[in-house]
Parts: sequence; structure tokens; C-alpha cells
Amino acid sequence: MEPRLSTTPFGRRSLTLAHVASQASAKTRPPEKAVHKWNIFRAICTAKNALCVPERALAVLDALLSFHPETVLTGEGLVVFPSNHQLGLRAHGMPMATLRRHLAALVDAGLIVRRDSPNGKRYARKGRGGEIEFAFGFDLAPLVVRAEEFEALAEKVEAEARALRLVRERITICRRDIAKMIATGLEEGVSTQALGRGPADWAEIHQLYRDIMARVPRSATRLALEPIADELSLLADEILNLLETHVKTQNMSGNESQNERHIQNSNPDSPVDLEPGFPESWGAGLEIVPEPKRMPEGTFPLGMVLDACPDLIDYSKGGIANWRDFLATVAVVRPMLGISPSAWEEAIGVMDEVQASIVVAAILQRGEAISSAGGYLRELTRKAQAAEFSLGPMLMALIGSRKREKKRA
Repeated sequence: MEPRLSTTPFGRRSLTLAHVASQASAKTRPPEKAVHKWNIFRAICTAKNALCVPERALAVLDALLSFHPETVLTGEGLVVFPSNHQLGLRAHGMPMATLRRHLAALVDAGLIVRRDSPNGKRYARKGRGGEIEFAFGFDLAPLVVRAEEFEALAEKVEAEARALRLVRERITICRRDIAKMIATGLEEGVSTQALGRGPADWAEIHQLYRDIMARVPRSATRLALEPIADELSLLADEILNLLETHVKTQNMSGNESQNERHIQNSNPDSPVDLEPGFPESWGAGLEIVPEPKRMPEGTFPLGMVLDACPDLIDYSKGGIANWRDFLATVAVVRPMLGISPSAWEEAIGVMDEVQASIVVAAILQRGEAISSAGGYLRELTRKAQAAEFSLGPMLMALIGSRKREKKRA
């Protein structure tokens, strides 16, 4: 007489209706059905969040599957019976208490079924010919029965991940385009109004862009990002239309003096022209001072600054390769942030130009966290004058914040 399959677990473990359902599902497995165990395991790994299975429980499932001698799961011999010691070794030295907890998680998720012996030990009974007639341990039959379910869940998760990746790429492209088009419009003096309608100036457009970006959550889902991507796309189209209209107007006028002035305003070596009302003395200084061969004394490496403030790169013409590019880009950003010439002069008077520019880049990076960029710059200038402010903690905080966001993403 064949021994009866156990329904309840050994010892103080309780039986739940979910366990009963898993056992009933395992009985529906067609004897001829066969699945590739590692393909199913990969599908379960992909759909682990939907199945509510922790990562370390998957390591235990991986170890359990390795005790099955065949690559294909089929037939009746789907019970594996390793000891906790051997199972823990194959699960990368997992402690016994942790192992038991994750085995219970696999049972609760319906991925395996307990087939406990009368004394709770795992072993197999063999016939006279040496073949296994009956085994007590963990039944892998649910993996065969639910194979299609796991594959469908994995496909759904992968499709959602692709959609999320696409909407993030769309936001990144729109963000880059908007930032660079705003910088171009500001440099070239492009009008933002047509027939008396539209934004008052480029600062208003830039503020609208920042308001949209401020709504991007740190751990964003596709459903949360899609409306933001649509708004950014519309804004990018509107800004592009402003630039195209300006180009058409310039072509129609054919005025030589306007063309000459257009070329002069496009000179990348004169960032002072990008901020109205900026004193000429400072502009002249910027234009004649050659690019520093060394990093200014007391300033952090440019790579570290850009790592802390990567948003500034979006406003550059062709990237930031040196401090001259950095200063020119900051000159574009300053009026967008609403920093007045007097606040900038005061900052330079206390800090040197490079350090003050790094502060502006940090203000840009913090976005909506700072309501008044000019007032914030004045406050930092006052603290720097009193030796109460240092760039190091500010940059390290921004770098740490970006690393945490990447980790959460």
C-alpha cells in the first residue's frame, strides 16, 4: 500500500487555506506536461514583485531546483529532499533561521508544497531496484502547473518596464531640448510674444519648465510620468515654434545690420551679453582673461562639481569641458533664476567668480526647493563673509542626494 501524501505540515507550523489551494493546484498537473526549470525560474525572478517573493527566497528556490537532477520538470518525481544544512550551503551559506523563513515564504507564495514525513525529516524510500518510490520534502509540482501564469506575469512586468523606460527617455529628451532652446532664445534675444500674446519673457518660460519638473516624483511610475511627459512635449513644441518663427522673420527681413548683431550676440566667448544690466567692467574682465590652465585655488574639481550639479550641462552649447565653459553656462542660467546683477556682484565680492558660479549651479540643481534664488545667493554670501559657509558640504549633499535617488530608482 502506498503511503498517503501529507496535507498538514510537521510540528507547530499551521495549515492555511492558501496551502490547501496550492496542494489542490499541484494535483491538477498533467503527468505528461514538461517545463524547463531554469526558464520558469527566470520568469519567477522577473515577476518576483507581483508574486510577493523576496530576493533571498529566490536564492532558496534556486538551490532547491539544483537538487532536482533533470533540467526538465515532468513526471512524478518532483519532490526534492535536501537537508537544511545542504540547502543552506547551496543558498550561499544562508543561516538556518533565515533559510526556514524563506522556505515558508516560498510555500506561502504557492511555489512549492511541503510533503513532510511523520517525523519531519526529509528523505526518500527506495525500492529493491534502487529507484525512488516515495520521497518526503518539497514538491516542485506547482512550478509545472503555474508555468504559463509565471511566464505571463514576466511578460507583463517586462512590458511595463519597457514602457517606463520609454517615457523616461522621452522626458530626458524633452528636458534637454527645452533647456537648450531656452538658452538659445535668451542669447539670441528671441521674442516670446506674438501679437501681444504669450509669456512675458524667457524667465517665465523657464519657471514654467521648472514647475513641471518639480512634479516628477522620486520613485515614479509610468502612470505618474506620462502626463508630465505630455506637458513637456507640448512646452518643447511651443518653444521650438517661437524659435522657428524668429528664424523666418530674420530671413524675411534680410537686414545686414541685424544679421551682424545676430552674429555678435551668438559669440560664445562673451557670456556677459546674456545678462542685461551686468556691469561692463565685469564683462570686459571675462572676455580678456584667458582660460585658466589650472583649477582656481580653493575650488573643487570641475568633474566633481558637474557630478553634483548635472542639470547645468543642459544649458550649455556643446557640453562643459573646462571652467570657461562652466562660467559661460552659468552666465546663461543666472538671469533665468532671477538673480539680479547686484546680488551677483555682491557674491563675487565675497567669493571668487568660480565659487560664486558653483553656488549658482547648486541653486539650479536644487530646483523648486529654493523659492528665491537671488535671496538665497545673498544669504550664502553673507554666511561666506562671516566664514559660516563652505562649498564642500553643499556639493557632497547634492552628490549624496543623487546617489540615493539612483538607488531608489
